[in-house]
Amino acid sequence: MTRSDRYLLDNQQSEAGRRFDAFATLFDPATFRHIEGLGIEPGWRCWEVGAGGTSVVSWLAAKVGPTGEVVATDIDTSLLVPLAHPPVDVRIHDVGAEEPPGEGFDLVHARLVLVHLPDRERALRSMIRALRPGGRLLIEDADPALQPLLCPDEHGPEQQLANRLRQGIRTLLAERGADLSYGRKLPRLLREAGLREVEADAYFPVTSPCTALEAATVRQIRDRLVAAGLATDEEIDRHLTAVEKGHMDLATAPMISAWGKKA
Repeated sequence: MTRSDRYLLDNQQSEAGRRFDAFATLFDPATFRHIEGLGIEPGWRCWEVGAGGTSVVSWLAAKVGPTGEVVATDIDTSLLVPLAHPPVDVRIHDVGAEEPPGEGFDLVHARLVLVHLPDRERALRSMIRALRPGGRLLIEDADPALQPLLCPDEHGPEQQLANRLRQGIRTLLAERGADLSYGRKLPRLLREAGLREVEADAYFPVTSPCTALEAATVRQIRDRLVAAGLATDEEIDRHLTAVEKGHMDLATAPMISAWGKKA
């Protein structure tokens, strides 16, 4: 299995851009609030790990300005190429297998990355090693096992089908090494790694903002759901129709954000 094949929702697929747009709508406000709270200012050097889309990288570049730097890495940088000019440095990089792309960073940030990696421990050590003394680490990751339902209010057949398909997606993720209870571990892992002033919170959006993300995700992996016997094409079509009607209250897995300072 190649580096990109092991990831169920890779950047090469046609729905990837729509998923990143949905992530930006859902999660950017919380991410930006956390980074602002860490004191970002002009001149900072930042490493955006597993950047994928462009929204966080663009926002960081505006914050650090021409005297700063944003190193944006991913195993597939195809969506990041338009940003590859100062202060943004785009690099192909596997955080779970390679050395950090530099050191002395003021901020290292990863969102919805570590949960998917087979060697999460090595990746976390790598990100901490890349920080300067006093530098900040912000890790934001999902915990699907903490809230496994797409429709918490499972009151009818459409909601029941939605939750069954969500379970199918979780099965495919787990088969590829995802840790579906990783998010809740982050505060402890950051403390055990020696970070100071560790704090954490969780963001759990419910209802309409999740519609675009759900539709893009299911379309991106429908063939794998069918091939694995986890759903039929008819069931997927029925689910997508119900999602697009906008009558179901959809939820994401909680995104747990944890941050701390390197000694």
